[in-house]
Amino acid sequence: MQTDDFNFTLPEHLIAQFPSAERGDSRLLHLRGAQIWDRRFSDLLGTLRKNDVLVLNDTRVLKARLFGVKASGGRVEVLIERLLDAHQVLAQIRASHAPKPGSELILAECLIVKIGERVGEFFRLHFEGTVNVVELLEQYGQLPLPPYITHTADVVDEARYQTIFARQPGAVAAPTAGLHFNDAMLTAINDMGVQIAYVTLHVGAGTFQPVRVQNLHEHVMHSEQYAIPQATIDAIHQAQENGGRVIAVGTTSLRALESAAQHGELVAGAGETRIFITPGYIFKVVDVLLTNFHLPKTTLLMLVCAFGGTEHLLEAYRYAVAKKYRFFSYGDAMLIERQP
Repeated sequence: MQTDDFNFTLPEHLIAQFPSAERGDSRLLHLRGAQIWDRRFSDLLGTLRKNDVLVLNDTRVLKARLFGVKASGGRVEVLIERLLDAHQVLAQIRASHAPKPGSELILAECLIVKIGERVGEFFRLHFEGTVNVVELLEQYGQLPLPPYITHTADVVDEARYQTIFARQPGAVAAPTAGLHFNDAMLTAINDMGVQIAYVTLHVGAGTFQPVRVQNLHEHVMHSEQYAIPQATIDAIHQAQENGGRVIAVGTTSLRALESAAQHGELVAGAGETRIFITPGYIFKVVDVLLTNFHLPKTTLLMLVCAFGGTEHLLEAYRYAVAKKYRFFSYGDAMLIERQP
């Protein structure tokens, strides 16, 4: 398979720059094989069945972007990629010249940060003082909107680029399929007899990166942390025993579940995943995927092609463009039933 096999043409004006007026006030493209239905997101209720289990990613987006200066005075931009402990992180640093390990940064005019070893494209950073780095980011950081959103994050983004069930801080990008849900929708789903369960996968900045090789076998996935509680495993087993389906909300939830089942049985616990799902992959857990539309030539587009069939997915994307669906993080949603 070649990267160019997963390309499509998208007019720039279809990239959603702002969220819909209200959560859930978006369109839903429903795909089953070659069949396509135009729906509203509220119509999701009509596609769910009693005994299904809906799996949500409860990661919380950090205010992971900080600006400052090096000790020499040069300007820097820091994007936190991962929390390591209460005072240490892995981060990308943008500067005219790469900073040296052992030197210091002054971020947000008041935070003293020591630069540690380089880890691939990242640096290990240590935040001085006693305050937890999550609290510091909440006070001094900026929300890191995706690169295709052109405005600077404001108070609206701080509310809307976060799911209503976000509770585990650690992501630098939102699990965007979850952004559509409001409290009323989740209550209605629960009242139908559909179980709601949670996983955590902390989305990294690599989620936006295109694949830079033509031969997919040469691509190396970025690593992300995930955790699945036993309660979620139990809910999935119960749904399966009662004839229900496992519905993953977002590619992140799907990746966590499929990663936890790589060695056979689905197991609870925490770990790292570099799972790279391309057409031909045999899905072990997920039956239905709710997702947003994805960037061309990315691993996420390859994943949804594997799930719904490459030909069907790319045709659905062409259809969505023709019907002027809104694309990417703040855009509309897509419901894909897995192809056997």
